Amino acid sequence: MSSFKQSVSHWPLKNMSDDDYKKVLAMGITGVEMPPRDQFDKFRDLGFVIATVGGHKSLEDGLNKTENHSRIQDELRAGLETAKQYQIPNLIVFSGNRNGKSEEEGAANTVEGLKLVAPDAEAAGVTLILELLNSKVDHADYQCDRTAWGVQVVKAVGSPRVKLLYDIYHMQIMEGDLIRNIRDNIEHIAHFHTAGNPGRKDLDEAQEIYYPAVARAIHETGYSGFVGHEFSPKGDTLAALQQALMRAT
Repeated sequence: MSSFKQSVSHWPLKNMSDDDYKKVLAMGITGVEMPPRDQFDKFRDLGFVIATVGGHKSLEDGLNKTENHSRIQDELRAGLETAKQYQIPNLIVFSGNRNGKSEEEGAANTVEGLKLVAPDAEAAGVTLILELLNSKVDHADYQCDRTAWGVQVVKAVGSPRVKLLYDIYHMQIMEGDLIRNIRDNIEHIAHFHTAGNPGRKDLDEAQEIYYPAVARAIHETGYSGFVGHEFSPKGDTLAALQQALMRAT
């Protein structure tokens, strides 16, 4: 039996009925990610854990710019209060785009920004998860686009409540070597996302990531958080999620 839990991002589900949501929950997908604020109560009442929400604006204009720190600090503190209210374990945070900043300057600024709110996250019992995204296909110029860069940042912050969101799809595009990177850095990872590559669609045989082996490696680390499915289904959403559940167990 898997050591971890499974979740799904809200955006592939947004046109589904409450009966369909109940079917997703009955499959064993017990978390929903990034639902709209006005649907928090609905998903909690249906029985889902709200596994992640965005912590601040925006993905492109993030923590690697010191002029954003005051704004992001306020947004994250408000988000931590909401997370405590709804028992949301993770707030997603972003480096932002480079916009000419060196890797060293961007990392130092991101560390500085996270240190401002790490004590608040620790007091709230909520983890700030810095998302690894690809800058090759989907998010041009995004700075936190390599595992080593993200690990450097969270290690420098030095808080048990500041870790990485390791997106398997994005890191396959940027660097591959998924299993080794997961094993070597699991202590710095608090959440995972999945999708098929190329295309960011189903975890099927038409894409290149062999998810059963990746899931087994995650399981073997003893990781007990959520692995969240974040892809656009090719056809029926419920069928695609059932397949994802089986391949990532």
